[in-house]
Amino acid sequence: MSMLGLKLPTDPRWVNIAEKNIEEILTDHAYCEQKAASQAISLIIGYPEKSELVDKMTALAREEMGHFQMVHNRMMQRGLVLGRERRDEYVNELQTYFHKGVNREERLAQKLLLCALIEARSCERFKVLSENIEDEELASFYHTLMISEANHYTMFITLARKYFDREKVDEMWEGLLAFEAEVMSKLGNTERIHG
Repeated sequence: MSMLGLKLPTDPRWVNIAEKNIEEILTDHAYCEQKAASQAISLIIGYPEKSELVDKMTALAREEMGHFQMVHNRMMQRGLVLGRERRDEYVNELQTYFHKGVNREERLAQKLLLCALIEARSCERFKVLSENIEDEELASFYHTLMISEANHYTMFITLARKYFDREKVDEMWEGLLAFEAEVMSKLGNTERIHG
């Protein structure tokens, strides 16, 4: 998955944890999609003057809620119920990387890079699931979503480079990737999409 730039691949044993806790994984996944839609809406509210951003985030919010519905439908088909939202330690940790006291434009670059990284890790996890999970229907589902997440990752990186100094963005991205690898090494393997 080097095209995503991730420095630490998922331990393949994570799939065994995921398979034993499918209800947990699907609940966590559903909330990841819902949070991605909320983040897209929050970017529209925060930067309404950036028309291309607004346009892309509108489409993204719709797509992520579509994914939420697809996950929820699969839960209902299996007789499962959506559980309560869990704290996302992965995202919370990543958010500590950037300094708060920056101007509005740099803050946008930070937000876009965080979104890109979350999409990249989701893409990598979905690939691991699609290639290793025994449930064929879920394997095919995760393969489809993996492609979609890869597109989102690219879109966020491209937007960050459009709205902010490209060299600075690439430097921020490298630092964030190194930090993410540390975060992943500490989180261990849990029944979470990112954990």
